[in-house]
Amino acid sequence: MNNIFSILTSKLYKYYKNFIIVTKLKSQFLTNWVLISYFFFLLILPLIVLFLLIAQNDWNEVFRKATDPIAVSAYFLTVQMAFYAALINTIFGFLITWVLTRYDFSGKKFLDAAVDLPFALPTSVAGLTLATVYGDQGWVGGFLTSLGFQIVFTKVGVLLAMIFVSFPLVIRTLQPVLQEVEQSLEEAAWSLGASSWQTFVKVILPTLWPAIFTGFTLSFSRALGEFGSIVMISSNLPFKDLVASVLIYQSLEQYDYVGASVIGAVVLLIALSALLVINAFQAMKYRV
Repeated sequence: MNNIFSILTSKLYKYYKNFIIVTKLKSQFLTNWVLISYFFFLLILPLIVLFLLIAQNDWNEVFRKATDPIAVSAYFLTVQMAFYAALINTIFGFLITWVLTRYDFSGKKFLDAAVDLPFALPTSVAGLTLATVYGDQGWVGGFLTSLGFQIVFTKVGVLLAMIFVSFPLVIRTLQPVLQEVEQSLEEAAWSLGASSWQTFVKVILPTLWPAIFTGFTLSFSRALGEFGSIVMISSNLPFKDLVASVLIYQSLEQYDYVGASVIGAVVLLIALSALLVINAFQAMKYRV
């Protein structure tokens, strides 16, 4: 009787164990399917539709739209200003992150919370705010205009808008990494006679490079696609301060859906190329 009970118990346990394994596999499969579907419908499908829309047109027309002098000028200006914005954000974002992480002072929590303000503001409101402050009649813009330096309706305004909307990305990328740098490593370097500068360059900075490149990449990508604030602060004139996102909007206003799609695809390819180059450079840094 005991043997029969033991056999039944072992078989029931085996069936239960197999049931748990199958349930976990089904649950994992369902989770993966949901995530893949979410990613596909949110990102991949719109891109496929975009390129299918372009492919339905004559390729000579597509090439003409993509290489139009106004479009080429907008590409160059967009990439140039986005790169400058990402570079400036990386430099000053690192300095602000260092202060927020390493020092305690009055108003620190307020400053830390204010960093996320560009995330909360609608981009149109951000553009209106920048135009009010830096316009010809603004508090800062009026003074600069009297000195012969104009911000609004120039490339500088485009750069300022891109810096504003993408600034928090660098700080929020660097902050957790810098907080995790062990103080014992710095103390060990100091005990071996290293100066503060040597400790920073040889101990702290190498651990931050991946986060720095990631912050730069995120800032560049965000600035590359900015529209709402730029359309408020620039004149949007070709060959002056017209960026690709505004040019796409102008094309849609003129019912030029092919032109808007082609320009959007070119900007997308530029962004992907830039991300691949930056990631390749980052991978080289890891190998070194």
